[in-house]
Amino acid sequence: MPTHTPNTTDASGHDIGQLARHLYPDGPRLTRFIQHHRHRICPIELLAAQIPPGASILDIGCGGGLLIARLAASGRIRSAQGIDASAPAIALAQGMVPRLRKLAPGPEIRFEHRPVQQGLPDDRYDAVCLIDVMHHVPPAHQERAFRDAAARVRPGGRLIYKDMADTRFPHALMNRLHDLVMARQWIRYLPVEHAERWAAEEGLRPVHAEDVTMLWYAHELRVFERPDGGAEP
Repeated sequence: MPTHTPNTTDASGHDIGQLARHLYPDGPRLTRFIQHHRHRICPIELLAAQIPPGASILDIGCGGGLLIARLAASGRIRSAQGIDASAPAIALAQGMVPRLRKLAPGPEIRFEHRPVQQGLPDDRYDAVCLIDVMHHVPPAHQERAFRDAAARVRPGGRLIYKDMADTRFPHALMNRLHDLVMARQWIRYLPVEHAERWAAEEGLRPVHAEDVTMLWYAHELRVFERPDGGAEP
């Protein structure tokens, strides 16, 4: 399984940190700090590279919207909908949209405050992102949340799944402490084997698997694709 530290620039040389500083210039200091430096602990470029060009995307657990912003600013997507259980995070994402539209006026972008347990939008998408979500979902609801996300992938589309690895010490402990401080939550990891099995049962095939270490954080990236059978279900 490949393991490495990714770059923080896209193929055109665009720096994600610079983009974040431009889009999130105000607000609480801690919030700005997190957005400005998220690319140092989350493999955003690896995630962005898995999105098909010209895609419509659903970003579940979008946070402040940095991944969507990166995709829109680089011209990779035609539309995006982001949802998150955190009202402050969605407010932050909505607040940066006017600045993003000056850089990328084309894509239609929407953000909505919605916990994943309350259901997902009914549309189908070229790419559904499930990034660092499952460890925040109560174990009793994890399977349903994953399957709901998989069901939103249209034929030929992709499910991009990333979560924190639960098998490496001290990486798993450090991430638990991170979320205990930042989210005031003792997280429950989803074994990646469960995600792989559920994806297969939902008709998705694996196309990419990679383990990534950034600072003291260990990530498990899995990408699944729904075969293009012609008409949508």
